[in-house]
Amino acid sequence: MTKTNRTALITGASRGIGLGIADRLARQGYSLTITARDADRLNTVADRLREGGAVDVAAVAADMSDAEGVAGVLAEHSRRFGVLSALIMNAGVGYAEPVADASMRRFDKTFAVNLRAPLQLIQDALPLLRTAAAAEPARGAKVIALSSITGVYAEAGLSMYGAAKAALVSLVATLNAEESGRGVTATTIAPGYVDTDMSAWIHDRIPPEKMLMVNDVVEMVDSLLRLSARAVVPNIVMSRAGTDGYRA
Repeated sequence: MTKTNRTALITGASRGIGLGIADRLARQGYSLTITARDADRLNTVADRLREGGAVDVAAVAADMSDAEGVAGVLAEHSRRFGVLSALIMNAGVGYAEPVADASMRRFDKTFAVNLRAPLQLIQDALPLLRTAAAAEPARGAKVIALSSITGVYAEAGLSMYGAAKAALVSLVATLNAEESGRGVTATTIAPGYVDTDMSAWIHDRIPPEKMLMVNDVVEMVDSLLRLSARAVVPNIVMSRAGTDGYRA
């Protein structure tokens, strides 16, 4: 394995897609900052990533709905590494309820985690991303955000989640318009249901074996990170086999 000087920050890294991405980048010799809410689980994951090949791992427990917690994650990454090759925003939250019953409390939490936190992360990380892009102009620096197919095609019962994820797609597209000329390129990945804990609520209708695999998303992230700074991929929709491609 070839060690790199690259660094990545991954949110929602203690399980599911975030953990799969962290495992892949650890094997490639990245230095990593990982964050999730559960400090004990996060520390266990950090040990696993070090054993898996990560050059260094900073584990910072934080709730993405808390602006101070989000700021603390970036502050620790900056203190420890001083540069950021890839910002990978995987943390998300969602609630299943129709428009007529949408709770304003849940609305606030959904948009805080799925939209406000990514905006804050991007704003705080841009100086580090620009530094990384300048140091490696052929490759640039990457921003990858996990959106959802519900942010592209409306899904009954997922109004707030879909709206937040649609806004995330728009935010990332605008980031490309503003920053890709400096070598900071961004992509949202919008998958249908992926076999993770977050999708367990719908197992009575869609069994795990009918869902996308975590590794499907990990492979997509890995491919994006290997693109040159000349390539801009604004959004990738990943649908499930056996559907018409326009639903989760």
